[in-house]
Amino acid sequence: MKVELPALYALAQLLALAIPSINAFSVGGGAMKKAFSTTSSSSLQVAADYVGSEVKPRKTREERLEAASKGLQVHCIGLSIHHADVTVREKLAIPEHLWNEASYDICSRGSVAEAAVLSTCNRFEVYYAASDARSANADVTKYLAERSGLPVSTLRKNLFMLSGDDAVWHIMRVSGGLDSLVVGEGQILSQVRQCYIHSVEEDGSGGKVLSRLLNCAVAAGKRVRSETAISKGSVSISSAAVELSEMMCMLDLQLPFSESRLAVIGAGKMTRLLITHLASRGLEKIIIVNRSLGRPMELKEQFPDVDIEVKLMDDIWDVVGRSDIVYTATSCEDYVIDEQKLEENGLASGRPLMLVDISVPRNIAEDCKKIPKVAAYNVDDLKAVVAKNTAMRQKEMIEAENLLREEARAYSAWRESLSAIPTINQLQERANAFREEELRRCTKKLSNANLSEKELEAVERLSRGIVNKLLHGPMAHLRKTETIEGKQATLKELSAMFRLESEEADGRNRSRNGRRL
Repeated sequence: MKVELPALYALAQLLALAIPSINAFSVGGGAMKKAFSTTSSSSLQVAADYVGSEVKPRKTREERLEAASKGLQVHCIGLSIHHADVTVREKLAIPEHLWNEASYDICSRGSVAEAAVLSTCNRFEVYYAASDARSANADVTKYLAERSGLPVSTLRKNLFMLSGDDAVWHIMRVSGGLDSLVVGEGQILSQVRQCYIHSVEEDGSGGKVLSRLLNCAVAAGKRVRSETAISKGSVSISSAAVELSEMMCMLDLQLPFSESRLAVIGAGKMTRLLITHLASRGLEKIIIVNRSLGRPMELKEQFPDVDIEVKLMDDIWDVVGRSDIVYTATSCEDYVIDEQKLEENGLASGRPLMLVDISVPRNIAEDCKKIPKVAAYNVDDLKAVVAKNTAMRQKEMIEAENLLREEARAYSAWRESLSAIPTINQLQERANAFREEELRRCTKKLSNANLSEKELEAVERLSRGIVNKLLHGPMAHLRKTETIEGKQATLKELSAMFRLESEEADGRNRSRNGRRL
């Protein structure tokens, strides 16, 4: 039987001296794989112990919940269409099915307690909770640099970093559609919701603090769309692409948009939205090119009034050759169309062609613009189209921001309430210590009274009941305090009143003296 275990190259060489049964090494991708036969049980145990020590175990949900009360603060690092060019964004893009894996990688670095990834065509953001902001920021930035292959110095020029209330406000605006390229678009709310769902899955890395934030953001996004007109008449990325191609059609193709032959590569959500907006403009015919027939046939059923011709990727160049406008919306991480491929397929002969790419990572290479009479656009080119949409929505944006501030304040108040947990625990422990001390003294005096076990238990319950009733008032007041400033003042008063801080300091001194002995 062959067993594969990961190890670093240098340590593997040392293990080779200790484990004679290792018979092969293969190095690739910066990691080392060792193949060895289990001819010696002791050798297998040594290797297993070594690997076990290298793998950092995943924190349980209970451990993450406990960590939430120990001063975790929310942070966000990311980049969006407002801060970074698509050439940078596409290097960090992560497919949705890998969001949890990326979050786990970030948490495994030690300084981050909770993490969640949100990756869309217009943004890449990491939301995380940590007690040491500086170490956590450094670890997350390093992870992003490793993933993108960009130097940290280059990456920092494109990144934004937010902490505390600023991070909370940001995710509220994102979910509400106010930070989108197209203000009020609905797709981002669905994406934030997926981010929340993944964070609370069994393999997710969202603990009490972060999952609560994402859930509040989803609720805030829904409230904005139901209580304001921010989403009425708004356009999506797909509709903006349609508007852009319609606007540039005469200039680039010398052809009316209504007479242009259209094709789209890909058959996902973006394509469905694209056809929806094209159909609203009187679209009668379009060609869909996809790797399989399943989704295109579903789209064909959804749009019975549109003549949809379905082709597989083998026919892509034939389709491009007989189209005037080609939209691309696939999840492919490599270029689907570039200058070389167009030249190889005889499509660089000077015939007018418009390529509109609404994918991130991009499907259309920048060098396509070098070909005469080929006009190539990507998502960054949609900014001019949606600018007027944003201007028309200023009133709705103000109303939406007022609602989002309410939701942000509510979350921040809840988050601050977690800081009361240590004080409540200290108060209960101190009161219980006094109770037990006095109970012991009382029990000694009552030892000659020949009390039964039941009577002693009654005395115990009496003492516990008195303490609980005395503590009920202060703790209820602490829990009812709604404002952050009020809660902080109450915590300070309780700590001073019951001398909790001095008791904690005495405990630390006793602990240090005990270690010295």
